[in-house]
Amino acid sequence: MLSYYTFITLLSIAGLLVLCILVNENGRIKKKNKRDFYLTYLFIALAAAAEWVGVQLNGNADIPQWLLLLVKCVDYILTPMAGVALIRQMGLRNVWYTALNMVIAANSVFQIAAAFFGWMVTVDGQNHYSHGPLYFVYVIMYLLVIAIVIIEFIIYGMGFTQQNRYSLYAIMGLVVCGIGLQELLGGEVRTAYIGMTLGAAMMYIHYIEYEQIVADDRINRQEQLLYRDSMTGLHSRYAYSETLQYYEKKGALSENFAAFSIDINGLKAANDTMGHAAGDELICGAARCINAVFNGCGLCYRTGGDEFIVLAHADRATAEELLAKLSREAENWDGKLIHNLSLSAGYALACDHEGISAEKLVTFADMGMYADKSRYYRESGHDRRRVIARDAQKTS
Repeated sequence: MLSYYTFITLLSIAGLLVLCILVNENGRIKKKNKRDFYLTYLFIALAAAAEWVGVQLNGNADIPQWLLLLVKCVDYILTPMAGVALIRQMGLRNVWYTALNMVIAANSVFQIAAAFFGWMVTVDGQNHYSHGPLYFVYVIMYLLVIAIVIIEFIIYGMGFTQQNRYSLYAIMGLVVCGIGLQELLGGEVRTAYIGMTLGAAMMYIHYIEYEQIVADDRINRQEQLLYRDSMTGLHSRYAYSETLQYYEKKGALSENFAAFSIDINGLKAANDTMGHAAGDELICGAARCINAVFNGCGLCYRTGGDEFIVLAHADRATAEELLAKLSREAENWDGKLIHNLSLSAGYALACDHEGISAEKLVTFADMGMYADKSRYYRESGHDRRRVIARDAQKTS
């Protein structure tokens, strides 16, 4: 009949084997990280097996004493190494990790020497072992390992959000509790390795959950880059195309649906005379004015160099009021390189075009914007076509 402790040990090793299978099947974990997981589970399994063998051989008069001493030496070497394996799984390589390795190396040397001189374990004629005169040295080293592991857990947790940090500290508490119960109560209480196994399993769950959070954040950032214009912060051309497809599938537009087309006057002249930095300032200034006016009542898109589209819900009176407000915003705008901003704008209302699509409504808004632009050049005295022709002659 197998003892309760044997079942606990077999269950721990079986759990570690299942974790190895899970890690192996997870294609999102890098090979290097997989090796760290495997080493963690291997060290915990070997340490658990060594402790179990030592318990089984204790009091067995049919085996040589050196075998029992060897098993206990391996047990006392591997047990602290299981804690190091958990730290390796975190991927931390800092001064505390170096200190931990130094403690492990010192303990290993000490245990090998102690096996020859009886410092750690003494064995009587019936092969019952007991703690030797320098067992306290191992206790100090073991406590140092636990202390450093706790510090590393805390440092590792600082890299996470507060919510993820709490779960990590709870895992640390579980592992320390399992080890502490065994060391304090002793005897038949063998909870250290079942605690480590549970901790390793929860560390794997924590790792997978956090990696999923990181992946989701990365996707969200990519979507932000895709749907947001990087220069102005308005919605991008891609987002505009997606919106048009949405309204195409949705069908008829609501009667208070409005499309606004907005363009910067004199952008080419600003680029040619003052450089593209001034032109970029005009584009960003226009975007801020547009966003200030239409934010809350519509979606603002930058669809080209100095071309902007707003899709909003507005009746005729509201549309006229919005354009008037936009004109005032542009007049009040002042940049660092250039000090005036002029915008041409037009709008179209769905109520004026029964059954019209959003894309076609934007075309009518464009017509209004071009009419406004022609009026601007006519009233300002600027001959846009002559400027273009002169630039073409210079180029030729």
